[in-house]
Amino acid sequence: MAAHVPGTERHLTLSPWCFAHTDQAACEDLSLSDNTPQRRTAAMRSCDRILSGVRPATMRERLAALDASGDLDGLPDFYGDGPVTALEERVADLLGTEAAVFFPTGTMAQQVALRYGADRTGNRTVAVHPLGHQEVHERHAYAHLSGLRSTWPTTVPRNPTADEITALADPVGTVVIELPLRDAGFVLPSWSELTAVSAAARAIGARVHFDGARIWESVPHLGHALSEITALADSTYVSFYKTLGGISGAALAGTAELAAYARVWRHRYGGMLFQQWPAVLSALAGLDRELPRIPDHVRHAPTVATALTALPGARVHPQPPHTHQFRLWLPHPAQALNDAALALAEEEKVWFAAGWRETDVPGLAMTEITVAAPALEWTAEDIAEVGERFLRRAASHRG
Repeated sequence: MAAHVPGTERHLTLSPWCFAHTDQAACEDLSLSDNTPQRRTAAMRSCDRILSGVRPATMRERLAALDASGDLDGLPDFYGDGPVTALEERVADLLGTEAAVFFPTGTMAQQVALRYGADRTGNRTVAVHPLGHQEVHERHAYAHLSGLRSTWPTTVPRNPTADEITALADPVGTVVIELPLRDAGFVLPSWSELTAVSAAARAIGARVHFDGARIWESVPHLGHALSEITALADSTYVSFYKTLGGISGAALAGTAELAAYARVWRHRYGGMLFQQWPAVLSALAGLDRELPRIPDHVRHAPTVATALTALPGARVHPQPPHTHQFRLWLPHPAQALNDAALALAEEEKVWFAAGWRETDVPGLAMTEITVAAPALEWTAEDIAEVGERFLRRAASHRG
């Protein structure tokens, strides 16, 4: 496919059951004037039962959790030493890489990875999916900051195949694989597909970069250890606040050469902060507490998804889910569903699902479901019973 020039793209028209493209600001616009993020957060915190997501923590609760970890008696970091070094070594060990470098944001980490690929290969074209994080959520930073351009191996809502990488018309420096591909419904390739696409990328002289913001929950579906997965890539980015519940932060893992390059460019991009110990300690806590729980969340996701598909007019993708997250569609306007979610939370202290977005099909809305610790208490019967009450409320708000 021809190289992509950022800013000239058109939104893809895909099946509404597979993709509904809306940014966060547009999502917020769907709410009634008094159905604000602050009100929804307060309502969710007051709920006794939560199906999708986790109860938002206050700043005091987050500080108390750090205090309970027993790590606050040490000295803070100074420009990347101390606890930052400990986290980097922990991540490199988990992923089986020579080194890892902490970044304040994943966007910064990924730009450094793509720049490194361009510098090392001499090729400034990146193969990335049009639904990938770089295209949808990073404002094309790879182009504006590093002068790179993208080519799309496929527009099908899944990661590219080995054949599609082999068929690229343009030479590329880096092939990006997002695990899972969030904006296609948190979908993953099979292990054989992943190994094949990695080999195909290297056969055309390209580096392989894994956007592994959610790689932690990809392990059950792929059926291999984290270190075996990352061995298929030349670099891997991981997030500490997605899934692990950290305050913020990310890491870029790979060779010692990549790490040395990343430290230089982290400083140049403004990521060499004086102290980052709150984010770092929360990331370490997430690795200790949340990472071991993820397989339970993934195992329960099919139960939740199957129960939701039994609701009138509901659709789920993928079915079964590949991770503990998936997409749900219901035949109601997004505003009615968001208002129903808020009313159910405030009046019955039950959080079902919010964040509904309009799709290309009038009257059909979509949201993302996250099966975390609170959802483990829900049976299929619980979901059916609460779902019926939720839809009754949606119908009344629609009217």
